[in-house]
Amino acid sequence: MVFEKVVEILRNYKEEPELEVTMESSFEELELDSLDTVELVMEIEESFDTSIEMDSELKTIGDVVGLIEKAIA
Repeated sequence: MVFEKVVEILRNYKEEPELEVTMESSFEELELDSLDTVELVMEIEESFDTSIEMDSELKTIGDVVGLIEKAIA
């Protein structure tokens, strides 16, 4: 459920409803720069009513999903 919601937010953010996203998709592969990443994470935090610690280890969609799952557990 978390992955699907993150993908939905990402597709809306990029305005690409058919965007292919996997857990291994990196922000770089998805053509997200650092500003895009921050804005996207803020939208995800708001959607899940949680907070995600941004750091250099946050590189893939799977990383974000893992942090959200841990935060809402």
